[in-house]
Amino acid sequence: MNTLKAEKRTMDVKAKKLRREGYVTGNVFGREMKESMPIKIAKQDAERLIKTNKKGSQVMLEVDGQSMDVLIKEIDYNPMKKQIDEIDFQALVSGEKVHSVAEVELINHEKVSTGVLQLLLEEIAYKAVPAALVEKVQIDVGDMHVGDSIRVKDLPIASDKDIDLQTDPETIVVTVSPVRNQDVEETETAEAAE
Repeated sequence: MNTLKAEKRTMDVKAKKLRREGYVTGNVFGREMKESMPIKIAKQDAERLIKTNKKGSQVMLEVDGQSMDVLIKEIDYNPMKKQIDEIDFQALVSGEKVHSVAEVELINHEKVSTGVLQLLLEEIAYKAVPAALVEKVQIDVGDMHVGDSIRVKDLPIASDKDIDLQTDPETIVVTVSPVRNQDVEETETAEAAE
């Protein structure tokens, strides 16, 4: 599990000023905390974390020497400035279920030679205790053909007794559709000939 160092921040310094000084702002909240804790993270540490962790990832957050087991709840990315503005964390309580998301990752997609592979669901929402959290759901699509589809209920996450799905099990995650460009080109050519 990755460890991220952060510092408590006072609210008398505005977030914009901190960002100009090379920090990413954030908050830590949780059921066993009286109030949320505003924090600041060195920009390069936050960027390093986000390269390997996404929303729904479990990380160890070290705030002023105190370690906390947390879940990344939200990442506020500013595409204009190409920078992370804010990251929010939920402090985890052992044995307490938390809402999270698992990122869907397709593997062997280059083996799909017929049709167009379409990823229709990028993340699966669920509730689980900290020990059962899942960051990624990998789907091997190498044997899929036109007309095939995989639903949430077909994935291992759906049969895990420690996980309560929040996404509808009937939701299609990935499907292979026929290639339509050939038909369109042929129709346009036929119409042009008339």
